[in-house]
Amino acid sequence: MEKTLKQANKNIKRPSWDEYFIEAAHLVSKRSTCLRRKVGAVAVKDKRILATGYNGAPSGLAHCLDTGCIREKLGIPSGQRQELCRALHAEQNVIIQAVIHGVDLKEATVYVTNQPCATCSKMLIGVGVKEIVFAEGYPDELAVKMLKEAKIGIRKIK
Repeated sequence: MEKTLKQANKNIKRPSWDEYFIEAAHLVSKRSTCLRRKVGAVAVKDKRILATGYNGAPSGLAHCLDTGCIREKLGIPSGQRQELCRALHAEQNVIIQAVIHGVDLKEATVYVTNQPCATCSKMLIGVGVKEIVFAEGYPDELAVKMLKEAKIGIRKIK
């Protein structure tokens, strides 16, 4: 009987840690209230989730789902004029959640559905993350340049 269970269990494929945490980021992104792009972020240290975040209006403010998208109304392309948006980015929210709960992100890895923008990259550098793992690109070469300069690992996975 025991041999049969072991043989059956050999066919079960467990996700790698990267797959596990990027899937968690995708799940978190489903809470996003952004009309343009759903983004999720998960901060991890020692294979444990420290905090999560998704893009959306700050707590207590109306969501873009309710107010409409300012950026769409003004015809602003992705990656430009980010200050003209009601929402916080997922990476900003993961940092905020960590702070609210007294969690240190130094040496953490952040899994995010999209490559961070320059603003979020600066914030992640500032809190001391060691690596950023993302699933989809984003049109921000400055972000990548700064992360490399800060010697923060950045890699794209599927």
